[in-house]
Amino acid sequence: MSVVGSVATDFRPGKNRRGKSLINTTGQLVTRNQGEPVAIRNEEALRQSLENACLIANVCDSYRGRETVVLDVTHASPLFDFFVITTGNSRRQLRAIAESADDAMERRKSDRLGREGQDQPWICHDYGDVVLHVFTEDGRSTYDLENLWGDATKVDYPTMLEKMGVSPAGKRQGAAPTT
Repeated sequence: MSVVGSVATDFRPGKNRRGKSLINTTGQLVTRNQGEPVAIRNEEALRQSLENACLIANVCDSYRGRETVVLDVTHASPLFDFFVITTGNSRRQLRAIAESADDAMERRKSDRLGREGQDQPWICHDYGDVVLHVFTEDGRSTYDLENLWGDATKVDYPTMLEKMGVSPAGKRQGAAPTT
């Protein structure tokens, strides 16, 4: 029996698992067609990825990013585990969110591997297991990643942050609510 978040799942031995659990945050095996694994990820690596994604989302909220979502895409891609998507009002705000996410991930020893779109309607920072997408309002509606990855599971990141002992940005005493 293995546990991720608050979901317990019974794992059976299987091909290509080498004794490690292949799970996503919904407690399901990370698989694609015909039950073959998409990626071999152990429980600790997925927990770390989830924590990183939630912390990045908190940074987005701290800098007043709007409509921030964390999408679990472990079942759909072997390249990354989570998308963090948020919207900013200006290019300056987009850059501030992205740079602050870099700082937060650097403190967790998860450096940025790549970046795109510093002066575009979309800034994308790749941290390996987590990809941050910071959009202008027009850019977000144009690329529509939530619809493109419509089968992804939304993560309740404020609840996860509280479990991690981190106060969600929108709930800090004296903080302005993020809308």
